[in-house]
Amino acid sequence: MHPADARIWVVLPTYNEKDNLRPMTEAILATVPEASVLIVDDNSPDGTGVLADQMAAEKPNVAVLHRESKQGLGRAYVDGFCSVEARGAGIVVQMDADFSHPVRFLPSMLEPILEGRADLVLGSRYVAGGVIPRWNPVRRFISKGGSLFARAVLRLPERDLTGGFKAWRADVLESIDLDDVHAGGYAFQIEMTFRARRLGARILEVPITFEERREGASKMSRTIVFEALKVVLALRWAAARGRVPVARPSRT
Repeated sequence: MHPADARIWVVLPTYNEKDNLRPMTEAILATVPEASVLIVDDNSPDGTGVLADQMAAEKPNVAVLHRESKQGLGRAYVDGFCSVEARGAGIVVQMDADFSHPVRFLPSMLEPILEGRADLVLGSRYVAGGVIPRWNPVRRFISKGGSLFARAVLRLPERDLTGGFKAWRADVLESIDLDDVHAGGYAFQIEMTFRARRLGARILEVPITFEERREGASKMSRTIVFEALKVVLALRWAAARGRVPVARPSRT
């Protein structure tokens, strides 16, 4: 499938995002009318899943994947990726449902893939033009420090490894053995980029402005930070022992 002919799917994991879900989905479809949206809900107690079903009944380009319980962001994405791959996705976008990943940057992230210049595009806060306008110094240090640590340990050139705003060529995403991806939290973002780089994916970073969520509470925690550190070290050890595949993905 040529990238210009690819079907675009946006995967939105949700947990208690009822207030954000409808405006977020409508903004995505207004910005990229040819896209479809898969909402992956972890049985949100606030009724997000019920609202998602209502939206899917209203719009043919909205679908819902219900999971029984909250099992971590990484697993939500893995299930979502498998679902849209089965639906014939050619390009897969992953992003948060809380407006921290501004929808207006979708065209600039999709363009390199549609033009055949990249296999994976990272919405980056840490390249020239990237902005985080409202973070306090502690949160900025944790985020940027995490990326610097992962870059050094995993020997990656990308500057923003902890961000979750990404666009993938589906065939490259499919080349990653998702059953072997073990990071369940925000470390998932680091692990997926690392695995894509090992498989020879062409990775490009484009600048974004990272906003604060509009409604609800942040899901970041100390546990997530420590998990990311452990996953980075485990990945380096696994790669050194030849347990992380190295190959070139198909670009046909």
